[in-house]
Amino acid sequence: MNTVLVLTPTYNERDNLRVIVGRIRAAAPAAHILVVDDNSPDGTGLLADRLASA
Repeated sequence: MNTVLVLTPTYNERDNLRVIVGRIRAAAPAAHILVVDDNSPDGTGLLADRLASA
C-alpha cells in the first residue's frame, strides 16, 4: 500500500491556505496533508488546525 504525504510549509498564508488545501485535495484526494507553519502572526496555524478538524 502506498501513502502520499504532501508537506506544505507556510508563513503568513492564512488567505491562501484554504485554496492550497482544496487544490491538493482535488489533485490527490487520498493524500495526507501536513501544514508546517513557522508561527505565522496572521493565524495560519490556527486555520490549519481548524481545517484538520473539519
